[in-house]
Amino acid sequence: MTRELRSARYGAVLTFVLAGLMVGTMTVRIPALTDKLGLSEATVGTILLAWGLGALVTMQSMRRVMARVGSRAVLRAGGPLTALGLLGVALAPDLPLLLVAATLFGMAFGTVDVAMNAQGSAVEQAYGRPLMNGMHAGWCVGAIGAGGLGSLAIATGLPFTVHVALIGLVSLPVLLLLGRTYLPESPAAAGAAAGGRRRLPAIVYLLGAIMFFAFMVEGTVADWNGLYMRDELGAPEAVAALGYPVFEAGMLIARLTGDRLRVRFGVRGMLTVSGVATAGFFAVVLLAPGAMMAVTAMFFVGLGVATISPLTLSLAGTATGTPGPAIAQAGAMGYAGLLLGPVVIGFLSDATSLRTALGIGVVLGVLIALSARLLPRHEPATISPLPVREAVKAAA
Repeated sequence: MTRELRSARYGAVLTFVLAGLMVGTMTVRIPALTDKLGLSEATVGTILLAWGLGALVTMQSMRRVMARVGSRAVLRAGGPLTALGLLGVALAPDLPLLLVAATLFGMAFGTVDVAMNAQGSAVEQAYGRPLMNGMHAGWCVGAIGAGGLGSLAIATGLPFTVHVALIGLVSLPVLLLLGRTYLPESPAAAGAAAGGRRRLPAIVYLLGAIMFFAFMVEGTVADWNGLYMRDELGAPEAVAALGYPVFEAGMLIARLTGDRLRVRFGVRGMLTVSGVATAGFFAVVLLAPGAMMAVTAMFFVGLGVATISPLTLSLAGTATGTPGPAIAQAGAMGYAGLLLGPVVIGFLSDATSLRTALGIGVVLGVLIALSARLLPRHEPATISPLPVREAVKAAA
């Protein structure tokens, strides 16, 4: 059992890494994609919207699927389909086929996003101790790796089609092999499959709302940080580009240490502190007199917001007998924030100014802290900060 658990844990982490790598690869090569097909910025926005809506649709529809077949079956199908979707994006010869490929890629990724978090929850509960933050750190590693490989591909003149197709072709067999490592849902979870058809506990929707706020912050930083640094603070392009990778570095460090902090402080305490830190350091970004101070503050915003989505998904996974439907619901709510946040900032920026519009990041941090106080003080025994050693012994 110990070897099986260890393999399942490594398999789940590698799934997060590959998901971050595939999505990050498409993102970092968007400029090359525009050159390949002669796309305008508005058209690129349409492609990204098609990808995001495809992911959101499947995430929202996964409750019953996850309750019926479980995360292992979904990952075994969805992982390879995601790699094939990325390959389709690489090979699309024109805009109509690119839109189709991007939508299918997004739909396949939506299944993987829900299922890998459900699998992470299953592994976490089998171990009897928090592991979800470490798994989400795998996503950061994949995304950072995508940026590094993308820079190398650009420096060596590797075309968009070749680079993106290679990532898809390498990911495909690895994901097929990882299918052998995934854990089946526990007997209790299997017996609770009807939960996909019943209304979920209220805490799932509260966790989904907290995740919505956190993902709005992440989407806002990803899409508007560089423009704010350049246009509002007068930073050179090279300096303005530092904000997002510095933010990601903060997220990676927080996720690598988040599970140990959870053992000590619990989800409720960590989410409260994370919300306050997000609001406070986002305010520093907006009040900073120069770009370097704002870039430095972005690191701490990343530290603050990083653990919120892993913590909420982990807790959602324990809200019912089967983690899949609850994680699907919370994940879909959170992902809606990732899509909506940049759009809201755009409208507010047109009506006021970009600096004023980005003030929503401070408001969102406050909402996270306040919402966290509504969570129960005590966590389920499988992930409680107290009986960790006993739970690990029982799992072994």
